[in-house]
Amino acid sequence: MSCLPGLGPWLVLLLALLSCLVAADCECGFVQDLPPAEGAGGKDGSADGRLLFTNMMESKFFELRNISRDGNWKRQQYNVSARAGRGEYGKAFAVQNVYTVAADGHGESVDDADAGPGEGIALVVGSTLVDDEAVPVAELASARKDMFFGSYRAGMKLTPVNGTCAAFFWYFNDTQEIDMEFLSREFDASKKLYPVNLVIQSEASRQAGYDASKTGTFKVVNLTFDPTEGFHEYRFDYLHNRVLFYADSKLLAEMNGTSVPSGPGHVILQHWSNGNSKWSGGPPKQDAVMTVSYVKAYFNSSDAQLQSTFAEACQKARDDDADSGGNGRVCRIPDVTASNASTGGTFFNTSDPNQPSSSGGGGADDSGSDSSAVHLSSTPTMAAVLLSMVVLMVYS
Repeated sequence: MSCLPGLGPWLVLLLALLSCLVAADCECGFVQDLPPAEGAGGKDGSADGRLLFTNMMESKFFELRNISRDGNWKRQQYNVSARAGRGEYGKAFAVQNVYTVAADGHGESVDDADAGPGEGIALVVGSTLVDDEAVPVAELASARKDMFFGSYRAGMKLTPVNGTCAAFFWYFNDTQEIDMEFLSREFDASKKLYPVNLVIQSEASRQAGYDASKTGTFKVVNLTFDPTEGFHEYRFDYLHNRVLFYADSKLLAEMNGTSVPSGPGHVILQHWSNGNSKWSGGPPKQDAVMTVSYVKAYFNSSDAQLQSTFAEACQKARDDDADSGGNGRVCRIPDVTASNASTGGTFFNTSDPNQPSSSGGGGADDSGSDSSAVHLSSTPTMAAVLLSMVVLMVYS
């Protein structure tokens, strides 16, 4: 049967739109593969060599015009004394040290020259001390604190300025913390040295004066690229009794044992300095900027009500789709490489990040939060509308 004249291009468009809708349908969660020999089932959602997570939080900072509009994140303002922070200087966390840099330069930072090296959220460590005793520093923390076992990812471009610590980490308390930390004083382009410090803070590290290097949960891995020249994705998978660390989807290290956290927490992005010569160094001689293009979190919530809501939504979706085979409402989490780390590749959340949002707290079907996804049940209606438009245009 031949197609109607002129209908071909519109059918291609229709099919493309429908495929996007189907791909974004994730009522039964998000799945990713485990590395070889790590596929034993467990409490973290792993089974048959795969991990299944029920919730997501995706933040496209590279499209955001004002971080205050994103209710999933809170800019922090507080002070840490030199003594409490074990440094030569205190740390002055301030809201103004975290700001949005839009792609066209018209974000919260009006002067693009001060906006840092890329588009996204800038976290700045200042070079001028506050009251001659504290370094101006930056922190952005997730509003949700129910984030349990999961895969946590951030696209970041680090500062080349000596004397800061850039950190992406999961936190519950000082003895349950998973860290990826980058010390700019350790970077040496001439020797191609770009180490990342992989840390799990535990009771053992507390007993060692919070020096995790004296425990079995501290590793230093040299990156194969310059993290100050472009965006790369840094990721850790927090699982039952183990943590896997990645850069651009390549496994860096694995840590196992009872030192791994065992409860829910939240995600933090931080950029700081306090003059500690054994860690951050500094303070920097000039303002130092770390830029974050996006954050993706796929995880299991510790909230019993959200767990129940997820189970009900998944069952309803499967009942509505007899052809799903019991697995058709699961979305596979794609890997990100250096080639698309500035924009993060595929996002399941299709909402406009510039619309005001709350921290929500829902599962994969909660359209009121950053966990929203298009429902497959909406596809027939959307298809009918689009097909009607195509036919009308062809015969008009």
